[in-house]
Amino acid sequence: MFEKLVIVRMAQSMARHAGLRTEVVAHNLANADTPGYRAQDLPDFESYASGTVGLRTTRPGHLRSAEASATDPVPVEGPGAASPNGNTVSLEDEMVRAVAARQQHELALAIYQSSSRLIRTSLGRSA
Repeated sequence: MFEKLVIVRMAQSMARHAGLRTEVVAHNLANADTPGYRAQDLPDFESYASGTVGLRTTRPGHLRSAEASATDPVPVEGPGAASPNGNTVSLEDEMVRAVAARQQHELALAIYQSSSRLIRTSLGRSA
């Protein structure tokens, strides 16, 4: 029942995106000392959810299918200047990305909890 609500699907997608971004940040941090490693990042959730990144529609009447919406975003090379060994990982930037991903995940959980509370209230269950 809950998975058919658009707001719940959006919250699930946002939480998935935050988790994937956390994985990318962790991978960048693990390779912070690897010579020649290029830091990666994911596109913002807004651009991914609106269809401007990844699979796109060719006409305004086209809707994104559930499979297209469930496709995970692809990491892209992140911005940053290369160190003398060619590595572009900046620990400060990765910390900022990690905090942003955590905030996005907390927002997704808050949306999900609010919608669950609203549904329970509308059904006459107070808990």
